[in-house]
Amino acid sequence: MMYRIAEKVAGIVRAEGIVTGEAIGEQASQTLRNLRVLNSAVAKYPVHRPLLGFDKTETEQIARRIGTYEVSIQKARGCTAFARKPATMAKPHEVAEAEKMLDIGEMVERSVKSLKIVNL
Repeated sequence: MMYRIAEKVAGIVRAEGIVTGEAIGEQASQTLRNLRVLNSAVAKYPVHRPLLGFDKTETEQIARRIGTYEVSIQKARGCTAFARKPATMAKPHEVAEAEKMLDIGEMVERSVKSLKIVNL
Protein backbone atom coordinates (compact mmCIF):
# COMPACT_ATOMS: atom_id res chain seq x y z
CA MET A 1 0.00 0.00 0.00
CA MET A 2 2.81 2.42 0.78
CA TYR A 3 4.17 2.00 -2.73
CA ARG A 4 0.77 2.64 -4.28
CA ILE A 5 0.28 5.73 -2.12
CA ALA A 6 3.80 6.91 -2.97
CA GLU A 7 3.04 6.48 -6.66
CA LYS A 8 -0.09 8.60 -6.33
CA VAL A 9 1.82 11.30 -4.42
CA ALA A 10 4.62 11.18 -7.01
CA GLY A 11 2.04 12.05 -9.65
CA ILE A 12 0.65 14.91 -7.59
CA VAL A 13 4.06 16.49 -6.96
CA ARG A 14 5.40 15.62 -10.44
CA ALA A 15 8.24 13.50 -9.10
CA GLU A 16 10.62 11.54 -11.29
CA GLY A 17 10.69 8.52 -8.99
CA ILE A 18 10.08 7.08 -5.54
CA VAL A 19 12.92 6.92 -3.00
CA THR A 20 12.78 4.48 -0.09
CA GLY A 21 15.01 3.78 2.89
CA GLU A 22 14.97 0.02 2.58
CA ALA A 23 18.07 -2.05 3.20
CA ILE A 24 18.42 -5.73 2.41
CA GLY A 25 17.73 -7.79 5.50
CA GLU A 26 17.20 -4.84 7.85
CA GLN A 27 13.66 -6.07 8.34
CA ALA A 28 12.82 -9.74 8.00
CA SER A 29 10.58 -8.95 5.05
CA GLN A 30 13.25 -6.98 3.14
CA THR A 31 14.60 -9.80 1.05
CA LEU A 32 15.51 -9.44 -2.61
CA ARG A 33 12.45 -11.44 -3.62
CA ASN A 34 10.12 -9.32 -1.50
CA LEU A 35 11.60 -6.11 -2.85
CA ARG A 36 10.93 -7.40 -6.37
CA VAL A 37 7.32 -8.15 -5.41
CA LEU A 38 6.99 -4.65 -3.94
CA ASN A 39 8.22 -3.17 -7.23
CA SER A 40 5.23 -4.75 -8.95
CA ALA A 41 2.93 -2.36 -7.04
CA VAL A 42 4.45 0.61 -8.89
CA ALA A 43 3.86 0.99 -12.63
CA LYS A 44 4.62 4.62 -13.47
CA TYR A 45 7.80 5.47 -11.53
CA PRO A 46 11.15 3.88 -10.81
CA VAL A 47 11.85 2.94 -7.19
CA HIS A 48 15.25 4.08 -5.92
CA ARG A 49 16.78 2.44 -2.86
CA PRO A 50 20.00 4.35 -2.13
CA LEU A 51 20.48 2.63 1.24
CA LEU A 52 20.01 -0.91 -0.05
CA GLY A 53 23.51 -2.13 0.82
CA PHE A 54 24.05 -0.11 3.98
CA ASP A 55 23.83 -1.60 7.46
CA LYS A 56 21.75 -0.07 10.26
CA THR A 57 24.64 1.91 11.78
CA GLU A 58 25.59 3.46 8.43
CA THR A 59 21.96 4.36 7.74
CA GLU A 60 21.56 5.98 11.16
CA GLN A 61 24.73 8.04 10.59
CA ILE A 62 23.38 9.32 7.28
CA ALA A 63 19.99 10.11 8.84
CA ARG A 64 21.64 12.11 11.63
CA ARG A 65 23.78 13.98 9.10
CA ILE A 66 20.83 14.98 6.91
CA GLY A 67 18.48 15.71 9.83
CA THR A 68 15.94 12.91 9.39
CA TYR A 69 16.93 10.62 12.24
CA GLU A 70 14.45 11.93 14.82
CA VAL A 71 11.56 11.59 12.37
CA SER A 72 12.69 8.12 11.35
CA ILE A 73 12.61 6.68 14.88
CA GLN A 74 9.06 7.81 15.65
CA LYS A 75 6.54 5.02 15.93
CA ALA A 76 4.33 4.80 12.88
CA ARG A 77 0.74 5.75 13.52
CA GLY A 78 -2.24 4.49 11.62
CA CYS A 79 -1.33 1.04 10.37
CA THR A 80 -1.83 -1.70 12.91
CA ALA A 81 -1.43 -4.53 10.44
CA PHE A 82 1.66 -6.60 10.99
CA ALA A 83 2.61 -10.20 10.68
CA ARG A 84 3.92 -12.12 13.65
CA LYS A 85 6.12 -14.01 11.24
CA PRO A 86 6.71 -11.87 8.13
CA ALA A 87 7.01 -13.60 4.79
CA THR A 88 10.56 -13.60 3.49
CA MET A 89 9.76 -15.24 0.15
CA ALA A 90 6.54 -13.61 -1.04
CA LYS A 91 4.89 -15.10 -4.09
CA PRO A 92 3.38 -12.52 -6.47
CA HIS A 93 0.35 -14.69 -7.29
CA GLU A 94 -0.47 -15.15 -3.59
CA VAL A 95 -0.19 -11.41 -2.96
CA ALA A 96 -2.45 -10.70 -5.94
CA GLU A 97 -4.99 -13.25 -4.73
CA ALA A 98 -5.08 -11.77 -1.21
CA GLU A 99 -5.47 -8.26 -2.62
CA LYS A 100 -8.58 -9.26 -4.54
CA MET A 101 -10.42 -9.14 -1.19
CA LEU A 102 -9.53 -5.46 -0.73
CA ASP A 103 -10.70 -2.25 -2.38
CA ILE A 104 -7.17 -1.08 -3.12
CA GLY A 105 -8.20 1.99 -5.11
CA GLU A 106 -10.45 3.29 -2.36
CA MET A 107 -7.81 2.63 0.30
CA VAL A 108 -5.18 4.56 -1.67
CA GLU A 109 -7.55 7.49 -2.30
CA ARG A 110 -8.54 7.67 1.38
CA SER A 111 -4.87 7.66 2.40
CA VAL A 112 -3.92 10.35 -0.10
CA LYS A 113 -6.79 12.56 1.07
CA SER A 114 -5.57 12.32 4.66
CA LEU A 115 -1.94 13.15 3.91
CA LYS A 116 -0.19 15.64 6.12
CA ILE A 117 2.75 17.53 4.62
CA VAL A 118 5.75 17.88 6.88
CA ASN A 119 8.57 20.20 5.87
CA LEU A 120 11.97 19.09 7.11
